[in-house]
Amino acid sequence: MKRREAKVGRSFGPIHRAHAEQGWFLYATVCALVEADGARPGIAEHIAALPGIAFVDLDLPAALSVARAGTWGDAHTLHAARPSPDRPDGAVIGTIRPRMWKEHPVRTLDLSP
Repeated sequence: MKRREAKVGRSFGPIHRAHAEQGWFLYATVCALVEADGARPGIAEHIAALPGIAFVDLDLPAALSVARAGTWGDAHTLHAARPSPDRPDGAVIGTIRPRMWKEHPVRTLDLSP
């Protein structure tokens, strides 16, 4: 039981850190937020209310990426995680599906319970 509690606690660590530490940010893509709410109604409002989370809008470059992909949420997240002028090293994707991202050149943080 303690092992599971430790992993669940770890998954909330980045949320707490983004709220408590200056210069630490969490980003959520709006497409992934919409998909999450489709799977778990009400979760989008819950996430939107959390402190320390910034939302990545669907700008034109992201929309062009999404237009060619299977799922909008994954495509928008992949686009946001790639290196950019704002994030030269790219961003880490917090996910409960780390195996899904193995074929992509991105870093992941497993948030699975």
